[in-house]
Amino acid sequence: MAALNSKVRKAVIPVAGLGTRMLPATKAIPKEMLPLVDKPLIQYVVNECIAAGITEIVLVTHSSKNSIENHFDTSFELEAMLEKRVKRQLLEEVQSICPPHVTIMQVRQGLAKGLGHAVLCAHPVVGDEPVAVILQTLFWMNMNPI
Repeated sequence: MAALNSKVRKAVIPVAGLGTRMLPATKAIPKEMLPLVDKPLIQYVVNECIAAGITEIVLVTHSSKNSIENHFDTSFELEAMLEKRVKRQLLEEVQSICPPHVTIMQVRQGLAKGLGHAVLCAHPVVGDEPVAVILQTLFWMNMNPI
């Protein structure tokens, strides 16, 4: 068991839900990928984690959520194209999606068995260290991190 005064460095973000409360918008696009201004909702959640000092983020996903995984993965072709066209600001924005000091991993939740099961699916990755479980059901802007 981890010491009670340990700083939390890992977060589990369950994103395997089907988004039924937001249908029909979520029929083709995961709710986490719906845009708010110029970023998908999940990016705001991850940014908040990073601002709070989280360095390891585990996304508990579903097979229909490939776009979330793709969003946080490196897009070599896109970055090369932006570099070639000298679009530095866009290149920096794309590269800042996941800073180099942060690790974002995905774990599949095979069967939808609820929130507790989703968190349990992340256990092989997070182990017995303290974790923050971040739910993105509510969204608000806060100038101070968690």
